[in-house]
Amino acid sequence: MKLYRFLTEDDTSAFCHKVTAALNAGWALHGDPTYAFDAANGVMRCGQAVVKEVEGTYSPEIKLSEH
Repeated sequence: MKLYRFLTEDDTSAFCHKVTAALNAGWALHGDPTYAFDAANGVMRCGQAVVKEVEGTYSPEIKLSEH
């Protein structure tokens, strides 16, 4: 099955570390990154979709961050 996650974080090195950790866990980039101003918190935010092929059948109980 194919899993999908959308990673977000403030525009700091923490975002790059989050994406790097996902890539090193076997996830692959999916599409272009996004960048937007979070007016409620006054910061820029980054986002990146990642996908991964794994064995099994999908169910909503799957913990995506554990794959």
